[in-house]
Amino acid sequence: MKPRFISDIHLSEDTPHLTNAFKVFLNESKEICTHLFILGDLFEIWIGDDDNNPFNQDIKKALIDFTSDGPKTFLMHGNRDFLIGEAFADEVGISILSDPYTLDINGMKTILSHGDFLCTDDIDYMNFRSEVRSDEWQKDFLSKSVDERNDIAKSLRSNSRDATSEKPLEITDANLDTVNNFIKKNKPDIFVHGHTHRPKIHKHNSTKRVVLGDWDKSGWCFSIIENNLDLKEFKI
Repeated sequence: MKPRFISDIHLSEDTPHLTNAFKVFLNESKEICTHLFILGDLFEIWIGDDDNNPFNQDIKKALIDFTSDGPKTFLMHGNRDFLIGEAFADEVGISILSDPYTLDINGMKTILSHGDFLCTDDIDYMNFRSEVRSDEWQKDFLSKSVDERNDIAKSLRSNSRDATSEKPLEITDANLDTVNNFIKKNKPDIFVHGHTHRPKIHKHNSTKRVVLGDWDKSGWCFSIIENNLDLKEFKI
């Protein structure tokens, strides 16, 4: 297996440079990897699989072109696109993974996550996460019109940005005790996650924790090449 991992691309109509970079990345990955794992927040916002605006259709086409004769592709929900459903996945040829997800990569126990469950110091966010991930909230939200959902999502995104800007950086980072407890319980060789936007490979005794970076002026990709761990930044 020659896997690549990305997260926090935050694609939107407002950031065409990210759309272009993502398409370039897909074209490159087609020749390099056997499996692509997108660990959450592929989109800046996703209000439901029935939102077929031109931007979403464009991203769908790029993914279809990639998966139709390319690497096996997997998606994990992030805090921005947790409403991606099986209709989208089936259309573009990807598989949705539970969070966290455990698999064997070349004999190494590997656990994948978006990573937001680790941010236990951010109590407001953890409460919000619990609310919007509930079946009741999602059923009510998806029952509204596309226009209503867009308005609600824009309001939630604005409130989130304002709240995050007022919090100390350590509050929005992964809680180290939570990380260590998770690793101690599950004992992975490799633990890969995103969300915190603080790319680095950490060592926790025998476990290597790979934190993916977000895409903005540059992008981040993690690869496992013959059991060597490679976290790379590239210009966009």
